[in-house]
Amino acid sequence: MNGNGLSSMESEYIRRHHRHEPAENQCSSALVKHIKAPLPLGLVFVWSLVRRFDQPQKYKPFISRCVVQGNLEIGSLREVDVRSGLPATTSTERLELLDDDEHILSIRIIGGDHRLRNYSSIISLHPEIIDGRPGTLVIESYVVDIAEGNTSDETCHFVDALIRCNLKSLADVSERHAVQDHTEPIDRM
Repeated sequence: MNGNGLSSMESEYIRRHHRHEPAENQCSSALVKHIKAPLPLGLVFVWSLVRRFDQPQKYKPFISRCVVQGNLEIGSLREVDVRSGLPATTSTERLELLDDDEHILSIRIIGGDHRLRNYSSIISLHPEIIDGRPGTLVIESYVVDIAEGNTSDETCHFVDALIRCNLKSLADVSERHAVQDHTEPIDRM
């Protein structure tokens, strides 16, 4: 572990895939989640959820609806409706990168009714071993303008909390699916 609580491998993945250059009025962070979804599902199943730019509500609990304009390709736009309880109602987001070989997705928020101005995020997936079994390391990083009336720490704390919730939900959905997929039916007599 290094000084920021990351393993050397996590730090290397962040250095390689999560390049953000925050301006003076921005904050940035990277969060990691270890998902115990064993092979053959593992990374493949987790990626099948993450890569769905058109269906983020499959694992993001704060999204109630998503409509994509046009084909699913770099530059595609999605209109997202946010569930009540957050200081937002809608978000317009553009797909910046979708790399099925490296398992990397990047989006940029370009509009909507919320406080996340100039928000850009990258999420990457990497195979790993968790407790001696295959699993998936998920890293999500972002850069965003510091919200008016807030400090850098307050803005990052808010966004980190949203991402942690999304990553926990992604892990819950993936691990639940892995358990269901590995449950054998009982033969009845």
